[in-house]
Amino acid sequence: MTGGKLTMSPIRLILADDHVMLRQGTLALLAREPDLIVVGEANDGAEAVRLAETLRPDVVVMDVRMPNMNGIEATRQICSRTLGVQILVLTAHEDDEYVFALLEAGASGYLLKTAPVSELVRAIRGVMAGESVMAPSIVRKLVNRVSGRKTHPAEDEIEALTGREMEVLRLLAQGMTNKQIADTLVISDRTVQTHLSNIFAKLAVSSRTEAVLVAMKRNLLQAP
Repeated sequence: MTGGKLTMSPIRLILADDHVMLRQGTLALLAREPDLIVVGEANDGAEAVRLAETLRPDVVVMDVRMPNMNGIEATRQICSRTLGVQILVLTAHEDDEYVFALLEAGASGYLLKTAPVSELVRAIRGVMAGESVMAPSIVRKLVNRVSGRKTHPAEDEIEALTGREMEVLRLLAQGMTNKQIADTLVISDRTVQTHLSNIFAKLAVSSRTEAVLVAMKRNLLQAP
């Protein structure tokens, strides 16, 4: 506390990108923001996982295609192992295979490297606040995927969601990670993953964001 006012701790970041010049350029731009501090840099996914475990940042800004371990596997490992770390994808790639795999792995946001730095800063603050932050083109992919399905689960299948699965779904819609859901419901991470797998199967989706979109479309959840 300073001068009678509470001071907010800066958001601690790790930048994971194998392009050193791009990574250092991003670091220089983020250094201008007083509430952001880069505490680590990773050249590949494996290093990102190690740094996330040792440094416990608030947010990892993650590229997709990296040597040794790609961003998808790194995201999956960080979300399953590390307490309270949000993953914000920052990449040049918007292929469906990357988008849906990363969101299913637990990423809270997905931006393209063509975004202005102001959008990146807003996204970092957004995922830190528990929001799901997506580039407009990524949102369109998600909406099109949900709206364009030729088959949807029957209403009785939707109703088959258990009370616990609905609790998990509501917390998922709030932007919580698997670990945060587990802590809130006092269950194990593995149990959360089991509930998510059941929810995905019943809603006929393959990612966390899709599950929330379909649930809102079916009026199972209120739009945030």
